[in-house]
Amino acid sequence: MSKKILRISESQIPERLRDNRLKLLRKLGRFVINVSGWAIKGKIPDEERIVLIAAPHTSNWDFVLAMFAVLGLNIRVRWLGKHSLFKPGIKKFFEWLGGIPVYRDNPSTLIENVVDIVKKEKSIAIAITPEGTRKKVKRWKTGFLRIAKQTQSKIILISIDAPTKTIEIGKMFEPTGNNEEDLMYIQKYYSSFRGIKPQNS
Repeated sequence: MSKKILRISESQIPERLRDNRLKLLRKLGRFVINVSGWAIKGKIPDEERIVLIAAPHTSNWDFVLAMFAVLGLNIRVRWLGKHSLFKPGIKKFFEWLGGIPVYRDNPSTLIENVVDIVKKEKSIAIAITPEGTRKKVKRWKTGFLRIAKQTQSKIILISIDAPTKTIEIGKMFEPTGNNEEDLMYIQKYYSSFRGIKPQNS
Protein backbone atom coordinates (compact mmCIF):
# COMPACT_ATOMS: atom_id res chain seq x y z
CA MET A 1 0.00 0.00 0.00
CA SER A 2 1.54 3.30 -1.09
CA LYS A 3 2.05 6.04 1.46
CA LYS A 4 -0.13 9.10 0.98
CA ILE A 5 1.84 12.18 -0.07
CA LEU A 6 1.29 15.11 2.30
CA ARG A 7 1.23 18.08 -0.06
CA ILE A 8 -0.01 20.78 2.33
CA SER A 9 -0.65 20.98 6.06
CA GLU A 10 -1.65 23.60 8.59
CA SER A 11 1.25 22.35 10.72
CA GLN A 12 3.59 24.15 8.29
CA ILE A 13 2.47 27.42 9.90
CA PRO A 14 3.35 28.37 13.50
CA GLU A 15 0.32 28.80 15.75
CA ARG A 16 0.87 32.53 16.19
CA LEU A 17 0.49 33.04 12.41
CA ARG A 18 -2.57 30.82 11.93
CA ASP A 19 -5.89 32.40 11.03
CA ASN A 20 -9.36 31.35 12.15
CA ARG A 21 -10.94 30.77 8.75
CA LEU A 22 -13.88 28.41 8.30
CA LYS A 23 -12.95 24.74 8.34
CA LEU A 24 -14.70 24.31 4.98
CA LEU A 25 -12.44 26.93 3.33
CA ARG A 26 -9.33 25.33 4.79
CA LYS A 27 -10.40 21.95 3.43
CA LEU A 28 -11.16 23.52 0.04
CA GLY A 29 -7.67 25.02 -0.13
CA ARG A 30 -6.01 21.70 0.71
CA PHE A 31 -8.27 19.82 -1.73
CA VAL A 32 -7.37 22.09 -4.67
CA ILE A 33 -3.63 21.92 -3.92
CA ASN A 34 -3.84 18.12 -3.67
CA VAL A 35 -5.82 17.49 -6.86
CA SER A 36 -3.71 19.98 -8.82
CA GLY A 37 -0.57 17.98 -8.04
CA TRP A 38 1.25 20.92 -6.43
CA ALA A 39 2.95 20.63 -3.04
CA ILE A 40 4.14 23.11 -0.41
CA LYS A 41 7.48 22.14 1.12
CA GLY A 42 9.07 23.49 4.27
CA LYS A 43 7.74 25.39 7.26
CA ILE A 44 7.28 29.06 8.12
CA PRO A 45 9.58 29.85 11.07
CA ASP A 46 8.03 30.87 14.37
CA GLU A 47 8.69 34.59 14.08
CA GLU A 48 6.42 37.45 15.11
CA ARG A 49 6.78 39.50 11.91
CA ILE A 50 7.58 38.07 8.52
CA VAL A 51 7.86 39.43 4.99
CA LEU A 52 7.29 36.63 2.48
CA ILE A 53 8.63 37.24 -1.00
CA ALA A 54 7.41 34.82 -3.66
CA ALA A 55 9.01 34.38 -7.08
CA PRO A 56 9.20 33.86 -9.97
CA HIS A 57 5.85 35.52 -10.66
CA THR A 58 5.14 34.76 -14.32
CA SER A 59 1.43 33.96 -14.69
CA ASN A 60 -2.07 34.84 -13.47
CA TRP A 61 -2.23 31.26 -12.21
CA ASP A 62 0.33 32.18 -9.53
CA PHE A 63 -2.35 34.24 -7.80
CA VAL A 64 -4.96 31.46 -7.97
CA LEU A 65 -2.47 28.93 -6.63
CA ALA A 66 -1.38 31.30 -3.86
CA MET A 67 -4.95 31.95 -2.68
CA PHE A 68 -5.72 28.24 -2.33
CA ALA A 69 -2.38 27.76 -0.54
CA VAL A 70 -3.27 30.58 1.88
CA LEU A 71 -6.60 28.89 2.64
CA GLY A 72 -5.09 25.42 2.94
CA LEU A 73 -2.24 26.53 5.18
CA ASN A 74 -4.61 28.80 7.13
CA ILE A 75 -1.94 31.47 7.39
CA ARG A 76 -2.79 34.95 8.60
CA VAL A 77 -1.28 37.04 5.83
CA ARG A 78 -1.69 40.38 4.14
CA TRP A 79 -0.69 40.36 0.49
CA LEU A 80 -0.07 43.09 -2.06
CA GLY A 81 -1.90 42.88 -5.38
CA LYS A 82 -2.41 45.28 -8.25
CA HIS A 83 -5.50 47.44 -7.76
CA SER A 84 -7.20 46.11 -10.91
CA LEU A 85 -7.71 42.76 -9.12
CA PHE A 86 -10.02 44.42 -6.62
CA LYS A 87 -13.06 44.71 -8.84
CA PRO A 88 -16.58 45.45 -7.55
CA GLY A 89 -18.18 42.24 -6.38
CA ILE A 90 -14.94 40.52 -5.36
CA LYS A 91 -13.12 43.44 -3.72
CA LYS A 92 -14.49 42.68 -0.24
CA PHE A 93 -13.66 39.00 -0.60
CA PHE A 94 -10.05 39.69 -1.60
CA GLU A 95 -9.68 42.17 1.26
CA TRP A 96 -11.10 39.54 3.62
CA LEU A 97 -8.41 37.18 2.29
CA GLY A 98 -5.80 39.78 3.27
CA GLY A 99 -5.43 41.72 0.03
CA ILE A 100 -4.04 45.26 -0.10
CA PRO A 101 -4.54 47.10 -3.43
CA VAL A 102 -1.36 48.48 -5.00
CA TYR A 103 -1.56 51.79 -6.85
CA ARG A 104 1.78 52.07 -8.58
CA ASP A 105 1.65 55.84 -8.95
CA ASN A 106 2.27 56.29 -5.21
CA PRO A 107 4.59 53.54 -3.86
CA SER A 108 5.79 55.52 -0.82
CA THR A 109 2.25 55.83 0.51
CA LEU A 110 1.75 52.10 0.02
CA ILE A 111 4.84 51.29 2.07
CA GLU A 112 3.69 53.63 4.84
CA ASN A 113 0.28 51.94 4.91
CA VAL A 114 1.82 48.46 5.08
CA VAL A 115 4.17 49.53 7.88
CA ASP A 116 1.18 50.90 9.83
CA ILE A 117 -0.72 47.62 9.38
CA VAL A 118 2.24 45.56 10.58
CA LYS A 119 2.77 47.76 13.63
CA LYS A 120 -0.87 47.35 14.68
CA GLU A 121 -0.75 43.55 14.50
CA LYS A 122 0.85 41.39 17.17
CA SER A 123 1.84 38.67 14.67
CA ILE A 124 1.56 38.95 10.91
CA ALA A 125 3.02 37.90 7.57
CA ILE A 126 3.18 40.24 4.57
CA ALA A 127 3.40 38.60 1.13
CA ILE A 128 4.97 40.40 -1.84
CA THR A 129 6.05 39.51 -5.38
CA PRO A 130 9.32 41.46 -5.75
CA GLU A 131 9.18 41.66 -9.55
CA GLY A 132 6.05 43.82 -9.32
CA THR A 133 4.77 42.36 -12.61
CA ARG A 134 4.32 39.06 -14.46
CA LYS A 135 6.62 40.28 -17.23
CA LYS A 136 10.34 39.59 -17.29
CA VAL A 137 12.29 42.34 -15.52
CA LYS A 138 16.01 42.81 -14.95
CA ARG A 139 15.81 44.63 -11.63
CA TRP A 140 13.29 43.86 -8.92
CA LYS A 141 11.65 46.46 -6.71
CA THR A 142 13.13 47.17 -3.28
CA GLY A 143 9.88 47.88 -1.44
CA PHE A 144 10.01 44.58 0.44
CA LEU A 145 13.45 45.47 1.83
CA ARG A 146 12.17 48.82 3.07
CA ILE A 147 9.10 47.24 4.64
CA ALA A 148 11.18 44.57 6.38
CA LYS A 149 13.59 47.18 7.73
CA GLN A 150 10.91 49.58 8.96
CA THR A 151 8.88 46.82 10.64
CA GLN A 152 11.85 44.78 11.90
CA SER A 153 10.49 41.74 10.04
CA LYS A 154 12.30 38.61 8.95
CA ILE A 155 12.40 37.93 5.19
CA ILE A 156 11.48 34.44 4.01
CA LEU A 157 12.23 33.39 0.42
CA ILE A 158 9.40 31.40 -1.17
CA SER A 159 9.94 29.86 -4.59
CA ILE A 160 7.48 28.70 -7.25
CA ASP A 161 8.88 25.92 -9.40
CA ALA A 162 6.51 24.77 -12.15
CA PRO A 163 8.53 21.79 -13.49
CA THR A 164 8.37 20.10 -10.06
CA LYS A 165 4.99 21.65 -9.11
CA THR A 166 6.52 22.82 -5.84
CA ILE A 167 6.09 25.90 -3.70
CA GLU A 168 9.08 25.86 -1.39
CA ILE A 169 9.29 27.77 1.86
CA GLY A 170 12.98 28.47 1.68
CA LYS A 171 15.66 30.16 3.69
CA MET A 172 15.48 33.21 5.91
CA PHE A 173 17.31 36.18 4.43
CA GLU A 174 19.08 38.77 6.56
CA PRO A 175 19.42 42.07 4.64
CA THR A 176 22.87 43.65 4.67
CA GLY A 177 21.59 47.22 4.34
CA ASN A 178 22.95 47.45 0.81
CA ASN A 179 19.86 47.12 -1.40
CA GLU A 180 21.80 46.52 -4.61
CA GLU A 181 23.83 43.67 -3.12
CA ASP A 182 20.75 42.19 -1.47
CA LEU A 183 18.78 42.27 -4.74
CA MET A 184 21.64 40.62 -6.63
CA TYR A 185 21.84 37.83 -4.04
CA ILE A 186 18.07 37.24 -3.96
CA GLN A 187 17.66 37.29 -7.74
CA LYS A 188 20.53 34.81 -8.06
CA TYR A 189 18.83 32.55 -5.48
CA TYR A 190 15.65 32.47 -7.56
CA SER A 191 17.44 31.95 -10.89
CA SER A 192 17.31 28.15 -10.52
CA PHE A 193 13.50 28.10 -10.31
CA ARG A 194 11.11 28.20 -13.26
CA GLY A 195 7.69 29.79 -13.17
CA ILE A 196 4.51 28.61 -14.85
CA LYS A 197 5.47 30.70 -17.89
CA PRO A 198 9.26 30.22 -17.88
CA GLN A 199 9.80 32.75 -20.66
CA ASN A 200 8.85 35.42 -18.11
CA SER A 201 11.23 34.15 -15.41
